[in-house]
Amino acid sequence: MMSQRWRPVAYCAIAVCGIWLVALAGYRIARNAKMTADKVRAYAESVDISKLSGDARAKAIRELADKLNALSLEERRKARLERQAWSWFDKMTEEEKAAFIEATMPTGFKQMLTSFEQLPDDKRRKTIDDALKRLKEARDQVAGGTGGPNQGGTNAPPILSDELQAKVRTIGLKTFYSQSSAQTKAELAPVLEEMQRVMESGRPFRNR
Repeated sequence: MMSQRWRPVAYCAIAVCGIWLVALAGYRIARNAKMTADKVRAYAESVDISKLSGDARAKAIRELADKLNALSLEERRKARLERQAWSWFDKMTEEEKAAFIEATMPTGFKQMLTSFEQLPDDKRRKTIDDALKRLKEARDQVAGGTGGPNQGGTNAPPILSDELQAKVRTIGLKTFYSQSSAQTKAELAPVLEEMQRVMESGRPFRNR
């Protein structure tokens, strides 16, 4: 029988073990609950929206948008680069595409467009170049990390087509975006998000 002296020690040990078990369970629950790009892809692949209509279709599209919005910055970038919602996007109506783009663009991106247009020409060019460079580096990392085909190198397609880059630079990003189709906005989305990160870093505003 346990002596009176050691009984409190045993109770403390049991309590500590209990706390660790609860913490471990909480960690596992949080890890499983955390949204990832892989989970977004799994959801997109599990549902064929071409077979849905009405409220069921609208609900599925909202759920996909919610999953994208729940991603961390890095996971969101990965999902964008892997174009995980693209199979759905091609099957959406123009109205659905417009609503989906509006729902999944990051908070504050319209303010970013306004701030971007107020930069000098050289700063705007540098911001776009920095965003494209960072996206290319991220794309190469994603390709390397998944073991998939190498998308980097000189033969890799540009993050943004030369035609779209030229229009963004000559027409102005804010004007071009407002006049673009939902399809074009979807192509611009990764670049816009990366530009927002560049501008939030404050680099374009230094030495103005």
